Amino acid sequence: MLSYEEALDHLLAAAQPVEESKPVPLSVARGRILAADVVANVTVPPLDNSAMDGYAVRCVDCAQAGVALPVAQRIPAGSVGHALAAGTAARIFTGAPVPAGADAVVMQEFCEHGADGQVIVNQVPKSGQNIRRAGEDIMAGAVVLQAGTRIGAAEIGLAASIGIAQLPVRRHLRVALLSTGDELTEPGNPLPPGGIYNSNRHFLGAMFEGYGCAVTDAGHVPDTLDATRQALRDAAAAHDLIVTSGGVSVGEEDHVKPAVEAEGALSLWKIAIKPGKPLAFGKVGSRGTAFIGLPGNPVSCFVTFLLFLRPYVLKRMGVATALPVARQLVSASDWSKPEDRRSFLRARIAPDGRVELYPNQSSGVLTSCAWADGLVDVAANRTFKAGDPVRYLAFADLL
Repeated sequence: MLSYEEALDHLLAAAQPVEESKPVPLSVARGRILAADVVANVTVPPLDNSAMDGYAVRCVDCAQAGVALPVAQRIPAGSVGHALAAGTAARIFTGAPVPAGADAVVMQEFCEHGADGQVIVNQVPKSGQNIRRAGEDIMAGAVVLQAGTRIGAAEIGLAASIGIAQLPVRRHLRVALLSTGDELTEPGNPLPPGGIYNSNRHFLGAMFEGYGCAVTDAGHVPDTLDATRQALRDAAAAHDLIVTSGGVSVGEEDHVKPAVEAEGALSLWKIAIKPGKPLAFGKVGSRGTAFIGLPGNPVSCFVTFLLFLRPYVLKRMGVATALPVARQLVSASDWSKPEDRRSFLRARIAPDGRVELYPNQSSGVLTSCAWADGLVDVAANRTFKAGDPVRYLAFADLL
């Protein structure tokens, strides 16, 4: 069996990003992947400006607390004052440009009104106090967002701050999702004897859409070789990736493996992890459409999606960094069942900051995935006790 790292390296080596891109408005850019660097053509802030409501002064005029200065001008945000004359102050508001000659802003809390329109400055200011310098955030010509960035709310705000209304993004990865297995029944229908509800179809679609893919639900394929081959041909014609769950083993009713081999080429892996040993990867059709077959067991399907399909899909979409980041945390639970394979245990962070395991780690318990907020990565043949350090992968970093 391949190790986790070997299987992931193989997948990522084959994950070529889609090349097509187009500009989209900021209003629909969230979740998309930048296709090119974004360069600022303005400086932010464009001028020295006040970080506080208060009074712009010259430090030389405020050598001691209690100095009274005439207020020579009022500068709200959005307007530009004139040069500050010696021995005067300017009433200034947050974000307003600091007038030439002023070298500090004193917060209004340290000032009080004096007679005849004067202000009494009750603090001795330091040069540069409460002044945001021009360009301290962004200099014109700087790369503010790099190609491969996944666009979120902060990135949209940053683009807007330099006057950019559209961002260049890679097109959506087109994914065809196939369900296999005559035992599957769609939710909302009566469950026949021997049947199970199709959970994989729905959580896989939700996760693909969460990553910004264009998902086609290609339906439920009957358990025959001919039907499976036809479904693969149809999906390969218009998609970048075909994903199935189940049917990649070697049983008499497992038709996905021979169908993919008949329509293209297949590398069938057995990966030394638990849950989720079976994983298939190959190509289908004349276009070489990528194919990935996930395990049919819902927990195994969920875990292998996060560990393998997520980084593969993100790289196909052009994301610069797709590998998960593990944290070192302390376990709140004992694990006394060493496995001969690397294990990924459903877990969550307890109120005290330690990691607790779901009591039943069977691969058939999908409730564990809804209960958990991450996975504990355990090396083969290892046990641990409460208080020991563990390697934790948070769902927040994966979903």
